[in-house]
Amino acid sequence: MPQLKDLPSVDTLLGSQPLRELIHSFGVRAVRDAIRTVQQGIRAKGHMPDWADTPQGYVPSLREHLRPGNYTPVFNLTGTVIHTNLGRALIDADIWNSVQPLVTRPMNLEYDLALGKRGDRDYVVEEKIKALTGCEAATIVNNNAAALMLVLNTFALGRKVPVSRGELIEIGGSFRLPELMTRSGCELTEVGTTNRTHARDYEAVVEDAAMLLKVHPSNYHLAGFTKEVNARTLAGIARKAGIPSCVDL
Repeated sequence: MPQLKDLPSVDTLLGSQPLRELIHSFGVRAVRDAIRTVQQGIRAKGHMPDWADTPQGYVPSLREHLRPGNYTPVFNLTGTVIHTNLGRALIDADIWNSVQPLVTRPMNLEYDLALGKRGDRDYVVEEKIKALTGCEAATIVNNNAAALMLVLNTFALGRKVPVSRGELIEIGGSFRLPELMTRSGCELTEVGTTNRTHARDYEAVVEDAAMLLKVHPSNYHLAGFTKEVNARTLAGIARKAGIPSCVDL
């Protein structure tokens, strides 16, 4: 019966024929780490399985450890069209075909072909957003939490930002608004109550505020005896005070 002292070394396993396919698919480092994890588990149990003294015996366990890191297409049969856990909004095939050359070949990402020198990588996207929305300037990040952190850090660093108590939410991935605001370097000022917030609640604190913030409740909904300040009203309060307003939608 094999003993723990008979465990093959990591280098021996990495150099064996049965593991070549795994190394080709996942890389040496990932396979090495998986081997160490498997062998640590064996040592922790205090006895050696029959398969653990040969390279071929490791293949199923290593595949199991390496498998979770891969993405794969699935069928969405949930009834939710834009599903957070299944890729959200999908890219239309025609759009993908039109941009495929830009992501599979070199492109003028940060080079001005007309001037023949380094350009601005945000220019093309910014100009299109400005044309669509009429805004003065724009930048893009890939999620709302990142966008909100940039906005708060830029306009309210070290200062107060009033938010309705009914909008102090936690969204998927354990993003909590109060914690995000703290990490952005600003100070949360709670206004109103959980179910009812009035314009006067913001007006009472706007003098000390760096900006006003309204947060979409995402999957959270209040019904019944409720009241909220809409984005247009909030913007009016901010404009009168001479400060920015932001809607996290």
